[in-house]
Amino acid sequence: MDYSLANNSSSPRPKWRKVAYGGMQPGYDDNHTDESFLEGMVMNASVVKRDMLKVMLDSVSISEYLCIVALVVLVWICTLTSTIDENSLLFIDVSLLFSGFLILLFTQEMLSLSLLLHYVLNISFFITVLYVLAPIYQTLTRSISSDSIWAVAASLLVLHLFLHDYSESTVKAPGVLKNPALTSCISVNASVVASVFIASRLPSRLHVFAIMLFSLQVFLFAPLVTYCIKKYSFRMHLCFSISLMAMTLSFVYMLHRLLFVVLLSLLVFVNVVCPYWLIRIQEYKFEINGPWDEAKLCFDITD
Repeated sequence: MDYSLANNSSSPRPKWRKVAYGGMQPGYDDNHTDESFLEGMVMNASVVKRDMLKVMLDSVSISEYLCIVALVVLVWICTLTSTIDENSLLFIDVSLLFSGFLILLFTQEMLSLSLLLHYVLNISFFITVLYVLAPIYQTLTRSISSDSIWAVAASLLVLHLFLHDYSESTVKAPGVLKNPALTSCISVNASVVASVFIASRLPSRLHVFAIMLFSLQVFLFAPLVTYCIKKYSFRMHLCFSISLMAMTLSFVYMLHRLLFVVLLSLLVFVNVVCPYWLIRIQEYKFEINGPWDEAKLCFDITD
């Protein structure tokens, strides 16, 4: 009997096997690893090597939308100070609407007649509802001071810029399967509320309708137009963005010199400083991958 116990105690342990399921293996701890564990370690496998020029070109979309929002604020200020009357503002609305449709027709290959008719019906319904609701918007914040209105509107615009999706469109573009993200929807809602607050400071129903139509055209459809231009031709996108930035800076310069310096500094910061920082911090990125990582599917789960 002692001889059999000695034989059992001297028998070799079974070889450890790397299995995902099956419970603990006799003679080994649950967290046991063998000598080959670190052989699968890979360092900086998914780190993307970025080029300074490419990052600067990609950041143009951010500067472009910053200028679009700056132009909206300029129109708000000029309308509140009666520099732009309601007739001029309606002319700007119609011009923006027709130019947006022309750009969509020029840049979209998948834009059919039925889809164009769908857009026309939706915009017609949208304009009609907006005109009906204009008196409600006009009296919505009558009991609130103008300082509070401007503070809330500025905060909502900052939130809008922070959550805006600069790589996609806030409105689903033709041929795009992915819907806008939740943060993009929150960004659009923030811009709409800010527009309502500003419109409530205007004296007449036509003023309110014109400024709301202008604001919603820009916040809802300008990202769609710029997305279609960028998708059609990146060179055209660059030309459009540079022209837009130059026009915005000239308008801001005529309005206020200090605001011009602030906007110019912001554009330089976005287009030069931030890409430089991104390239520099890539040198300090250290990523380790190995057999301890979670398993990833090698196929699309929607297929």
